[in-house]
Amino acid sequence: MASMNCNYYSFSLKHNVVINIIIPTPEGNEQITSEETKKAYPYEAGLPVLYLLHGAYGDHSSWMRFSNIERYAQKHCVAVVMASADNSFYQDMYCGNQYYTFFTEELPAFVQSIFPVSKRREDTFVAGLSMGGYGAWFLGLSKPEQYAKAASLSGALDLEMAYEQTRVIDDGAPFHWNRIFKDPTAIKGSDADLMTLYDRCEKAGNLPELYFACGTEDFVYDMNTSIKTQLEERSSKAVYVEGPGQHDWYFWEAYIQKVLQWMLPV
Repeated sequence: MASMNCNYYSFSLKHNVVINIIIPTPEGNEQITSEETKKAYPYEAGLPVLYLLHGAYGDHSSWMRFSNIERYAQKHCVAVVMASADNSFYQDMYCGNQYYTFFTEELPAFVQSIFPVSKRREDTFVAGLSMGGYGAWFLGLSKPEQYAKAASLSGALDLEMAYEQTRVIDDGAPFHWNRIFKDPTAIKGSDADLMTLYDRCEKAGNLPELYFACGTEDFVYDMNTSIKTQLEERSSKAVYVEGPGQHDWYFWEAYIQKVLQWMLPV
């Protein structure tokens, strides 16, 4: 596969950004030993593309550093795009950067213009861990016409609960809630509330497929089971998976493979 580190100026963020891109190769084998290996790259139709989101304290390099995402991208023949969002919960911040606009508008337009990826909804996916698990569902449910599937690993899927759990922490808190939202106490029922977005998509008949997984020893486990209950009450077809594990890369490394199998079976 090809792995690229790309620097460019973001007009929505108003500063230079770094993104990581993985492009699988046709033969699917890094150990090329045959002289008959094809040299053509038949990407005219465009590769399926996964926007892979990091968690709090992470950045565009997290998945590359701590997982074998390159190998899995090659196996499933999917392009993978990774960019940074600080600790923004992928929002257009009240006082800060416009990350929602960047991830849903500018980044896809840039990637589609430079790399051999599909522009079709059925080939476009989003996934993430922790804060990025919320982000994946948030982007998917906010722009259901853009993403076919959205997957969360150990996601902070109940933002109101996440706020209540962390708002009393001072400088050590990962989230500056008053910079992200004009009124963090009004998250429930707003455009940042996943269940509100879910109901809106369901009513419009354009829900993306949803997947979420969490370790049974994870501190966000209760948050995920609460969302599971709320989705069951809605007779949702969202896929929920749990197993032994904590909020760490051992769990995410194992379950990103399950996510890719769900998105792009091989």
